[in-house]
Amino acid sequence: MERKTETLNLRVSPELKELIRLAAYREHRTLANLVEVLVRQHCDEQGIQVQQRQPKSR
Repeated sequence: MERKTETLNLRVSPELKELIRLAAYREHRTLANLVEVLVRQHCDEQGIQVQQRQPKSR
């Protein structure tokens, strides 16, 4: 069974974390959702796409 979400752990400076927290608060988002939105926007702007995975056959 394929997982619907994955976990991503990363280290950032306390200043960057506070900036992310403030930006998320202003947009009524969670930190995780804000990071997801920003990464998706960046990838859209750069034309970066993920190849769709083929379902595993049994």
